[in-house]
Amino acid sequence: MKKSGILNAELSRIVAALGHGDLLVIADAGLPVPAGVPCVDLAVTLGVPAMLEVLDTVLSEMCVETAFRAEEASAVGGEIDARVQCDLVSHEVFKERTVGAVAVVRTGEGTPYANVGLVSGVVF
Repeated sequence: MKKSGILNAELSRIVAALGHGDLLVIADAGLPVPAGVPCVDLAVTLGVPAMLEVLDTVLSEMCVETAFRAEEASAVGGEIDARVQCDLVSHEVFKERTVGAVAVVRTGEGTPYANVGLVSGVVF
């Protein structure tokens, strides 16, 4: 058993398998997941786990080249931006981009538009 970092086996496997340019989405409980995109559903109840907690854990293990979030995410946008520099897009464009994701990680977050797209970089 791992003793730190991402303990969810499916999420740990996905992060470990990311290649340069792959997209991983960390989402609130309400973001629609496109057909064919795997969903790692971590939601236990509304608010658990919080999106920012999951984001912090993923960022501790993932090399991020670029990131994006919806400009409508005013309630949590500053908190997301404090963790990773994001390009701003409309929520509609955000949802369109999720079609190309390796996976969507669903959290229990109940704050509207609390979603971020993370594009994998390389460590060398």
